[in-house]
Amino acid sequence: MNGKSRAARFAAAWLLSTALVPTMLSAPAHAIVVFDPSNYSQNVLTAVRSLQQVTNQITSLQNEAAMLINQGKNLASLPYSALGALQQSIQKTQQLLAEAQSIAYDVQQIDKAFQQHYAQVDPAATDAQLIANAKSRWQTSVASLQDAMRVQAGIVQNMDASKGEMAALIGESQGASGALQAAQAGNQILALQAQQLADLTAVTAANGRALALQAAEQAAAAEQGREHRKRFLTPGTTYQPGQAKMFYE
Repeated sequence: MNGKSRAARFAAAWLLSTALVPTMLSAPAHAIVVFDPSNYSQNVLTAVRSLQQVTNQITSLQNEAAMLINQGKNLASLPYSALGALQQSIQKTQQLLAEAQSIAYDVQQIDKAFQQHYAQVDPAATDAQLIANAKSRWQTSVASLQDAMRVQAGIVQNMDASKGEMAALIGESQGASGALQAAQAGNQILALQAQQLADLTAVTAANGRALALQAAEQAAAAEQGREHRKRFLTPGTTYQPGQAKMFYE
């Protein structure tokens, strides 16, 4: 049984092979798959290059996105502003200057006051009028000194606020996320320096006003002193002797 079965399988295999050979020989050439190593390598190389191009495009898009993000940061405005505090400090100093006593910071008022109290002494003025004018000039000088000290005190108070604003602006400048924020922080620091220069100008003006009024008072006092000396030396009604009664009879 085994020998007959082996012989039967061999015969079937031979018949199958003889049936396939004519079929393969009769099949068209384009139906036969042929592996070309060189063509395969070329295809792989092309795929690698295509992948590299895609990678480069992705990298370019990432760079463009980063550039847009940086541009957005550069265009971002500074969230902090010291303008309000600086304006308050300047307004406070201006108010102190506007409260100047007697003679204000006004050209017309200064001219009028000097014509009335600091001009040449009127020879026709009485002694009481001369004394009143001298007292008015002295009061003006004292008031100007008080005004100067008030301005100085106000500016000293502004220094505390300026110190806080300077620290805040430097912190904002160091933490700026873009060029615009850094520039705005720098501009506000310059504005703070301008406010400090304005305070310094106010102190100089107040001190100069006080010194000028003191000098004007001294000049007017010297002129008034000459008038008093002139009146004292001018001949007038002399002493006339008369009878005096010590006791009533």
